[in-house]
Amino acid sequence: MKALAQAEQKVAALSGPYQRLLDEDTHEVPAVLRLQHNPCLGTEDIPVRRYTSRAYHEREKERLWSRVWQFACREEHLPEPGDVVVYDIAGRSYLLVRQADGTIRGYVNACLHRGRRLRDYDGHCDGLVRCPFHGFAWRLDGNLADVPAGWDFPQLPDRDLTLPQVRVDSWAGFVFLNPDPGAGPLEEFLGGIIAHFADWDLGSAYVEVHVAKVIQANWKVAQEAFCEAYHVAGTHPQILPWQGDLLTQVDVWDNFARAITPGGVTSPHLTWVPSEEEMLRSMLDVRDGETSPITLRPGERMRAVAAELARTRWRPLAGDQVDRMSDAEMMDSIDYTVFPNFHPWGAFNRIVYRFRPNGDDHRSCIMEVLLLSPFRGQRPPPSPVRWLAADEPWSAEPRLSSLGKVFDQDTFNMANVQLGLETTLRSGVLLSEYQESKVRWLHRTLTEWIGE
Repeated sequence: MKALAQAEQKVAALSGPYQRLLDEDTHEVPAVLRLQHNPCLGTEDIPVRRYTSRAYHEREKERLWSRVWQFACREEHLPEPGDVVVYDIAGRSYLLVRQADGTIRGYVNACLHRGRRLRDYDGHCDGLVRCPFHGFAWRLDGNLADVPAGWDFPQLPDRDLTLPQVRVDSWAGFVFLNPDPGAGPLEEFLGGIIAHFADWDLGSAYVEVHVAKVIQANWKVAQEAFCEAYHVAGTHPQILPWQGDLLTQVDVWDNFARAITPGGVTSPHLTWVPSEEEMLRSMLDVRDGETSPITLRPGERMRAVAAELARTRWRPLAGDQVDRMSDAEMMDSIDYTVFPNFHPWGAFNRIVYRFRPNGDDHRSCIMEVLLLSPFRGQRPPPSPVRWLAADEPWSAEPRLSSLGKVFDQDTFNMANVQLGLETTLRSGVLLSEYQESKVRWLHRTLTEWIGE
């Protein structure tokens, strides 16, 4: 009990600096940023086999990906009846189909004749989902519509050839799929994160940018690179003058967790202390590639000035909503993770990540970055996904702006982490108690699903 009390005191001390920073905000801070929840998750190592073992990947397929709610697409990817999205996960394939009544259904993406995938790509089907192999076709509602040379299938009247459904539901414009017919409701699975995002209306945004890349590492290796700020000093030193990496507050609940890293404050890692103007110049140079012409008045804090610049930037699209947003909402990296692999960021960060196995390969994965933006008037169509080639950096996509260079730095580590895990003589991965507790949460929850 004494050790637990000491751990709780340590957690409270580590989250304190961020909460004190909120006390200095020029606007009212939303209650959701005042929440603190980080029970001690221990100091045990994470088994290396979780990243390297084919047997563990097979258990993930059986006990996780076939049973868990998972982000599949955005509602705007299916604007009209007959629109279809193909969602693949760990060697299995599903279809999401907009119905005539506006609802969305999910089906197993396999022809009930010879098993070929019914669809290989997203698009529109004009009322029928037709197999490209022999031409069997189904209506949008999953009922069999056409069998070429049907007279040669006398057994059909005795067979149920309705497309098997998978569960589908939506939250905040995100469409989720669950292959398990016995799964509980999505709302129950998401839990408290629904209330967290009540004032951050992601459902009213649109996908302005969508970029994907195959990473030569297990999906957890890639995802964990975005679960902590402990790596910032080693991987992103250019942002240390204005990014408070060691001031990150980490919170974990049941099916979701978050890490809030403050912007507009200097990293304690720096051996020198920049002035407020130097901090602003550094941020704008990294973000926009330009030197700041702004001169701060005596006593002005870079964090407040940069937050006001962000409000000015977004006001034409978001309106006076930005004037109600705190400096923290405009400046801080508020990275939520919904188990197992979905990262929606809070406030005006725009970023959404998804990490999933690359087909049935446990040593590679697909990393996706979506940028959600507010809009005026009619919703713009979502950006088509841009797939980066193996040798193409994230910075090759200009719409990612400065984020592209950051992602290049992140992904530079990933294949080397995988190779190191394949090579190491240690059986476990060493994690810090607090700064990497979001990674600990991920593995604690994996254990609950997979059993080991």
